[in-house]
Amino acid sequence: MNEQKKRNKKDPSQMRHGYTTGACATAMTKAALQALVVGKVPDEVTIYLPVGQYATFKVTAFEVSDRRVMCETIKDAGDDPDATHQARIQSTVCYSKEKGIHLDGGVGVGRVTKAGLPVPVGQAAINPVPRKMINGVVQEAIEKFKLDCGIEVIISVPDGEEIAEKTLNGRLGIIGGISILGTRGTVVPFSSSAYMASIVQAINVAKESGCEHLVITTGGRSEKYAMQQYPHLPEEAFIEMGDFVGFTLKNIARKKIPRVSLVGMMGKFSKVAQGVMMVHSKSAPISFEFLAGIANKVGVDEEGQREILRANTASQVGEMLQGNEAFFAALCKNCCYYALNHMDTDMKVSTTLYAMNGDCLGKAENIDKLDEDDWYRG
Repeated sequence: MNEQKKRNKKDPSQMRHGYTTGACATAMTKAALQALVVGKVPDEVTIYLPVGQYATFKVTAFEVSDRRVMCETIKDAGDDPDATHQARIQSTVCYSKEKGIHLDGGVGVGRVTKAGLPVPVGQAAINPVPRKMINGVVQEAIEKFKLDCGIEVIISVPDGEEIAEKTLNGRLGIIGGISILGTRGTVVPFSSSAYMASIVQAINVAKESGCEHLVITTGGRSEKYAMQQYPHLPEEAFIEMGDFVGFTLKNIARKKIPRVSLVGMMGKFSKVAQGVMMVHSKSAPISFEFLAGIANKVGVDEEGQREILRANTASQVGEMLQGNEAFFAALCKNCCYYALNHMDTDMKVSTTLYAMNGDCLGKAENIDKLDEDDWYRG
């Protein structure tokens, strides 16, 4: 029974979806505006989500004064490991003498300070779809209650500044809190689309910041080593691509950034060296035959090649051959060749491989053309 529960817990099809900060902010705006007009705070409100379904949100706290109402809900991210899970999302509404809808961010909602994001510099980090959703429920109320005035809406997240420290907002130039996000209204557990969207945003910000050399890494540890390797580059130049190597490279190529460096470790980069551009553990197994072939190419003896074939992990192969500069240079060159081939554009590509402890295993720098004689295909 316990084993069955364990399996279900890991099965994405069994996981519970949640709601975005944008959906929560929209629902609380509807609740607060209804309370402002009719004089009674509702226990819950229902809104229509961009994904094409209705969702109901509980009002967990509220404050009422003569001309202002604040309603709050607790964000439920479902089974997604979201930094904003259980965050308090508030909307405060009041009447305005100036006609129209006036939306802004309050405490804990970040403000945009760098170009390249979907929100202009200087505005609250409330993304376009949540803005549209919030404006939609306000306009609906204006028409329903025949209001002859403007409406001011302030979205706040009391713990937003603290939560933002767990995100990349600071690097993207979103200062003072979190972003109000969501294109669907729902949060899909372990969603690839959300991560990919963050990669695109990071590339856009880097481009608008004038970066001509980007460094892409597979995670926090490899990024730490990359920052030590390229200390002269600004923070915006470093992008965590996770498993999405090909997707990240394609988007960098679209932005016509002239130089990119890949920094990572044996496990994922031994796959890139084979031409695998989605390096999740389930996407493709490590090919020890391929690694043995690279070893053969650079003159590793037959016993060394047999040891590679008996290895359990790519990291173990890295440990076996640590110090063999030719092997790691060949592996890094292969990563560069496949990256250039994937992007199909003029660009300089570098690759650096690190061991888990931070030792540099090898590198290939500023490869700008394919060398068919040198490119090992297995």
